[in-house]
Amino acid sequence: MWPTILLGCAAWLLLLPVSVFFVEILAALTSRRYRTPTEGNRPRLALVMPAHNESSIITETLLSIAPQLTEFDRLLVIADNCVDDTASLARSAGAEVIERSHLQKRGKGYALDFGIRHLEQDPPQVVIIMDADCRAAPGSIDKLARLCTTAGRPVQALYLMRATQDAGLKMRIAEFAWIVKNQARPEGLHRLGLPCQLMGTGMAFPWARISTAKLASGEIVEDLKLGMDLTIDGAPPLFCAEALVTSDFPHSSEGAAVQRTRWEHGHLRLLVTEVPRLLLRAIFQRNISLLALTLDLSVPPLALLTLLVAVVWGASAALYLLAKATLPVSLASADALLLVLAVFMSWHRYGRRIISLGKLALAIVYAFWKIPLYARFLVARQIGWVRSKRNDE
Repeated sequence: MWPTILLGCAAWLLLLPVSVFFVEILAALTSRRYRTPTEGNRPRLALVMPAHNESSIITETLLSIAPQLTEFDRLLVIADNCVDDTASLARSAGAEVIERSHLQKRGKGYALDFGIRHLEQDPPQVVIIMDADCRAAPGSIDKLARLCTTAGRPVQALYLMRATQDAGLKMRIAEFAWIVKNQARPEGLHRLGLPCQLMGTGMAFPWARISTAKLASGEIVEDLKLGMDLTIDGAPPLFCAEALVTSDFPHSSEGAAVQRTRWEHGHLRLLVTEVPRLLLRAIFQRNISLLALTLDLSVPPLALLTLLVAVVWGASAALYLLAKATLPVSLASADALLLVLAVFMSWHRYGRRIISLGKLALAIVYAFWKIPLYARFLVARQIGWVRSKRNDE
């Protein structure tokens, strides 16, 4: 009796994130296709780049962005707790540089707040935030700035991470999962007329919004938290797939592990602590944008979602063979079917150039390989910001 109830409840709870995931992917593939208009006046902008010990890449990054700025724009680098020559290299590349040092208050949120407070002396119309390891495709900065001014809302560029040509299977699966998260699902939300999550880089904000935002924190997924806060304040982020920002996955296993742990532990913490409260708030306030982003936030990382569905389905199937309990296995089968369909549709549209369907089928093995990462969330979760090692470190 109790196994039937427990597995039935587990399968029923999984139906919510799986259904949200399926609807987002279906909308990305079947809804009316359109481009986000990026016309409008070119505002005076400040491109803000927090940087912590980025001497190996900061010059290349700044030189790639500078041609997209006008003489009226500002390029501001916050050299945050640096012990290398990031600051001097950034100045040599033509950036305006401010330096910050604080032994306790460490992390991107504190650096961004320091930069915004500096801009208050001569505020721009739009602030664009870029990470130091990212590249903006030609024309992307202009598109973000114009759309931000026209819409009067935060704007998120399409942010993709790419693996090298000789990357192994785990990195290929990770790249596919990233495209699903940062391209397929936001496109689905956008085509339904709904906002998207902020992604940490390639973000444009009207000055009035970013200057009053709560940035100074050690939150390890400060982008997700900021997007939810702005949505509550009536400024849900708008997705702009026509503006592209890219970066590379770390080559080293240590760098990839640090990066993966930070993202997934931060996401799971918000899912556990914030989703119930935000769901109730969205329903009581009839805030469709907040409801959409909260439901999107309720979807765990794809590997964890796959793992949970596989475990619940396997246990439910075993219970059916032993006790002929049909409800749990029926619900779990519905979860599995929707998940498989959504992943296949995502692969067919977005992932065929990255990984073959046969190799993608091994993703279930990849999901089980990540069990230690999710176990650490329960017993020793990461709560502080830790920088990922760059490829040449």
